[in-house]
Amino acid sequence: MTHGVRSDVRMSYLDSRRDWRETATQYALLPLRLFLGITFVYAGLDKLTDSAFMKSGGSGSIGDTMRAVRDSAAIPSLVDMALKNPVGFGYAIAFGELVVGIGVLVGLLTRLAALGGAVISLSLWLTVSWAATPYYYGNDLVYLMAWLPLVLAGAPYLSVDAVLGRRRR
Repeated sequence: MTHGVRSDVRMSYLDSRRDWRETATQYALLPLRLFLGITFVYAGLDKLTDSAFMKSGGSGSIGDTMRAVRDSAAIPSLVDMALKNPVGFGYAIAFGELVVGIGVLVGLLTRLAALGGAVISLSLWLTVSWAATPYYYGNDLVYLMAWLPLVLAGAPYLSVDAVLGRRRR
């Protein structure tokens, strides 16, 4: 008879049926949700409360920003479209960021909200951040990649989506 040490035993911390690794895996996207949600809510509020931003011209305005990046954008036609009504575009981006941020924070229609965040980040990367060299200095590309896990997985825990999902079952 051989005596040895079992190497497959794991300590359970939060749930008697789950070990800490399973619990960590379950909540792995929560920090990303919090970071992106808070960041996008802050970005939207920052735009809405900045008196210089929501103008078609002047220092710090959305109009001047768009004119400055027009020639270096990957898709100049996107910038041209925004320049037709820069203030309207600024409000659309700001409210879009707010809706996306709140949706991801509370976990309501999380995949759709994350897709909205990815689209906003993609459009900003192809316009405002495109000229950044090297390419990884453009922070909008990083945000685009950060949204993708939430587009794929949603918010299955600690979210309105999870509560609604349990009610349907």
